[in-house]
Amino acid sequence: MKYLFRIYQWCIAAPILLVATIITAIVTIIGSYINSDWWGYYPAKWWSRLWCLLLFVRIEVLGRQLIDRNTSYVFVANHQGAFDIFSIYGFLGHPFKWMMRKGLGNFPLVGYACRRAGHIMVDTHSAEGLKKTMADAERKLSNGVSLVVFPEGRRTETGKMGPFKPGAYKLAVEFNLPVVPITIDGSYRVMPRTTFNVTPGKIVLKLHEPIHPSPEGHDIVRLMAQSREAIASDLPGEAATSEA
Repeated sequence: MKYLFRIYQWCIAAPILLVATIITAIVTIIGSYINSDWWGYYPAKWWSRLWCLLLFVRIEVLGRQLIDRNTSYVFVANHQGAFDIFSIYGFLGHPFKWMMRKGLGNFPLVGYACRRAGHIMVDTHSAEGLKKTMADAERKLSNGVSLVVFPEGRRTETGKMGPFKPGAYKLAVEFNLPVVPITIDGSYRVMPRTTFNVTPGKIVLKLHEPIHPSPEGHDIVRLMAQSREAIASDLPGEAATSEA
């Protein structure tokens, strides 16, 4: 059965998903000239669902009732594997922008689609670049449009969580946005960063209670610690511990 699925993945699903990716990028680019919030979110949402459907990955979302669709948040999630992106894009159910490295915007076609969609490209190489990142975020994070960040910065190599970086929390404090931790469980088993092969299975997204910045606005460390604790609370065993 495993080998039959590999044949299906690479000979049937992969070509379909490649064509779907190209079409989604083109639709996003064109549509974003009209409305980058709508066209930058919904085509990719259905593209992500197609990935999960064709590769037999089931997604369960818990805690969605804890968030208000008309409120902007900073969502922070652990990063277990490539399907984290499809899970959140396809099933979070809340319009958002990704916070991503500026270099990802240079990818052919898809990178340009990301820029047109209004995702926030992070440039920390200079004070001017950081200032522009903050200005872009301030302009885009309003009217219920939120931000999704993987504070680890990259997918785990071991299944355990890596250290969190403060960038997302700085934005939360700067713009007084609630932080919503998301626990992703199962993505590492479906497709870790060490392989391009998919193992069909189930991924659970658990949304936790929003954590609000204090009025003083000097609590980045607290936000990081509380969100990390919340994420770890719904991870099993070793996955809840930190990478060495």
